[in-house]
Amino acid sequence: MANRLLRRARDFAEVRAGGVITARAADEALALLEVDELGLDRLDRELLGAICERFAGGPVGLSTLAVAVGEEPDTVEDVYEPYLLQRGLLKRTPRGRAATPAAFAHLGLRAPPDAPSLF
Repeated sequence: MANRLLRRARDFAEVRAGGVITARAADEALALLEVDELGLDRLDRELLGAICERFAGGPVGLSTLAVAVGEEPDTVEDVYEPYLLQRGLLKRTPRGRAATPAAFAHLGLRAPPDAPSLF
């Protein structure tokens, strides 16, 4: 994923920044790619949004979540979940995936009073 983003930033810099990847060029490239300040892309935010809004913060099963965002369960589990777990935005529970208060905050949503926490 990082290599893909680096290639896109390099391409952007080649066309719009005189071939030099500066902080500004990288920020503009990431904005065009819809990557936010935490490194989340559109589908990361869509996954979190589905859990937070459609499933009231969870827990929600992997298959149900995958259908909600139009992805394969293996892709959600292997590609998107690890980073969301690492950033503390998602939690795996015995009953399914749940959004943390940090996920609600990042999306600008109000967490329900009983939202699961990491602790």
